[in-house]
Amino acid sequence: MADRRPIGVFDSGVGGLTVARALIDLLPDERVVYFGDTARFPYGTKRLDEVRGYVDELVAWMIGADVKLIVAACNSATAAAVEPDDGVRPTAPVPVVGVIRPAVATAARATRNGRVGVIGTAATIRSRSYEHAFDVLASDVELFAQACPALVSYVEDGRTTDPEVVTQVRSDLAPLIDAHVDTMILGCTHYPLLTGVLSYVLGPDVLLISSAEETARRVVSRLLDDDLLSDHRAAAHRFVASGDPDEFRRLAMRFLGPRLAAVDVEQPWRELASS
Repeated sequence: MADRRPIGVFDSGVGGLTVARALIDLLPDERVVYFGDTARFPYGTKRLDEVRGYVDELVAWMIGADVKLIVAACNSATAAAVEPDDGVRPTAPVPVVGVIRPAVATAARATRNGRVGVIGTAATIRSRSYEHAFDVLASDVELFAQACPALVSYVEDGRTTDPEVVTQVRSDLAPLIDAHVDTMILGCTHYPLLTGVLSYVLGPDVLLISSAEETARRVVSRLLDDDLLSDHRAAAHRFVASGDPDEFRRLAMRFLGPRLAAVDVEQPWRELASS
């Protein structure tokens, strides 16, 4: 029987909208409910127990919104609570999918020389979550991790191809180029918007793996396996921000464009702004 409940997606901000966009592209009959916890952005600077508490709250909110599957479209949230080293995952009556392992599994299959790079925020790289995932899924792969803290700001400013961005990307990726990686994981959901420059700097022989796209594919597989697909063109998607909805809308236009223009951004969880 078809399941017409929406897919829930949450992130600490707007980066997870790349996951929402990939889901919308792959699953046009599905409805997405997106929660950007912008009042508490960023998660990467918070303590592990804090982030786990946020994830528990967001999962509970999603269950209240009657979703059929939840995507933690945030590397920090995934590392802290959805795919943690200690195995303690959030309790939920629906599947909860993170953004790390889908990309790792794809990169492990794709690499030809066994040398994979991953770029992400400083917090994500410092967490060593990708190293842990490779240890579990593909311990024979050699991983080279590089923090690229400046790139998120460029994306949110709408700067994805100008000369300064190219210079920054060249500098950030130099160690990975020197390491002769042949596969690169984009370990931040902002980074798909930089695919053009990243491909230009790395060259045609390096395959880019988007955590957003691979996560969306994992969701498709899970919905098919569990017989959760909808059977009709879904209603409008829903976008929620815990912080300033106007700022959320401004930034989200960079990620979704016209897809966001016809929907309202809600702010039902106002108490988060002061927490």
